Amino acid sequence: MDTSSSQVTKVPLTKETTNMTWKAITLMAFMTVWGFGNVVNGYAYFNGVKSIVSWVIVFVLYFIPYSLIVGELGSTFKESGAGVSAWIEKTFSKRLAYYAGWTYWVVHMPYISQKPLNVVIAASWAIYGDKRLSTYNIVHVQIVCIIIFLCVLAFAQFGVKMVKHFCSVAGMVSIVLSFMFILMAVSAPAIRGTEITVNAIPQDLASYIPDFNFGYFASFSILIFAVGGCEKISPYVNKMDKPGKDFPKSIIFMTIMVVVCAVIGTIALALMFDPLNPPKDMVTNGAYQAFQQLGNWYGVGDIFVKIYALSIAITNFAVMILSIDAPLRILIESSDEQFIPANLKKQNKHGTYTNGTIMITIIVLILLIIPLFGIGGVNDMVSFLIKLNSVCMPLRYLWVFLAYFGLKRLLNQKAEYVMTKNALIGKILGAWCFGVTALFCILGMHNNNIYIMILNVLTPFVLIGLGLIMPYIAKKQREKLQN
Repeated sequence: MDTSSSQVTKVPLTKETTNMTWKAITLMAFMTVWGFGNVVNGYAYFNGVKSIVSWVIVFVLYFIPYSLIVGELGSTFKESGAGVSAWIEKTFSKRLAYYAGWTYWVVHMPYISQKPLNVVIAASWAIYGDKRLSTYNIVHVQIVCIIIFLCVLAFAQFGVKMVKHFCSVAGMVSIVLSFMFILMAVSAPAIRGTEITVNAIPQDLASYIPDFNFGYFASFSILIFAVGGCEKISPYVNKMDKPGKDFPKSIIFMTIMVVVCAVIGTIALALMFDPLNPPKDMVTNGAYQAFQQLGNWYGVGDIFVKIYALSIAITNFAVMILSIDAPLRILIESSDEQFIPANLKKQNKHGTYTNGTIMITIIVLILLIIPLFGIGGVNDMVSFLIKLNSVCMPLRYLWVFLAYFGLKRLLNQKAEYVMTKNALIGKILGAWCFGVTALFCILGMHNNNIYIMILNVLTPFVLIGLGLIMPYIAKKQREKLQN
């Protein structure tokens, strides 16, 4: 999410102020893609240290072509501020561009619905320093989540300028703590010696080979979701000194950085949790328990876990506000008026789209309430929301790959950075990434609990299907005005 201030000082555009080094792009891409939560989720869903091979697979076979595709699209359509929607409009049509914008917006609804629970869990750890929330009645917890969401809506009505700064600071704190955890955890055996007890890291190769069964592939959407979002760096490709040479270098170097962090982070977690059989509540409490254990190892008590939990609570609260405002603004301001009903463009004095916010409220409240009927406790709810988001959020990436496929049909586009000049190879790579994303989103819908599987299937289809109604409403409104 863009956390930069909307108020900037204009300076002359010189080489020094416009050009970015490949190292700067590498760092930007790394911070956009990676987070400690990814390591924890990978550890939980892919059997501890066996997740290491899975991270290597997803980055080499999926993320590298994905990010290079984004680089070429950003370089080709460098004046397209609307991102994916503009790419689709230029390679296909305005109607498809609207559907791309709608998909980008609507998949944020499950994402937003996950955040209140994240805030409650983090706040509980910050206050109590333990996992007692996992034992609470899920109905009571979700009522608190609904109250938090309504508070967020109230804040969102006043704009997002100050929230961006809070999000930036809290997010930076959590990133710094995450790196600190990895370094301190793997160093603890050498520094603290026999004063602490750590798990033995498996030495045999077989312990690191994933179980390539149906359950493995049904969870792979979590990895796809984890490495997505690099289209946010596309506007900066043309700001590099030598995009054709430096951009792929930055992506490959960033991939190495992430894989190294994933490997070391996984080893750090394996020192604390069973290397092959993570606890069942890992996705809910794993990150906090890890920081708590780190504090115990170094004799500082709960200070690490409480600071980390507080930063996560603030970040998730702020991200909710940004996720309400930014995607809605992109949808309304980038779509042709023939597809968006005029009343959705109504704004208050702070520039917030009030009717659009009402639509968000209705959808998110439904997503907060419906799972209560048929899902167990807090841990089950967290797992459900992670899996639901891994099915829904990657659907927006499909439009990136479709745009690239369309770009390779045009043949006359010029860019400072081109991944491949061969149109056939470009189409194959675009189709590959599209197919991988679609396949694992579909497989990710599977669940042994029939009720949860129904929700996993219906949610993306219903949310995206709602986009078909908007052009019809817009058409009826125009006809009414003409009459």
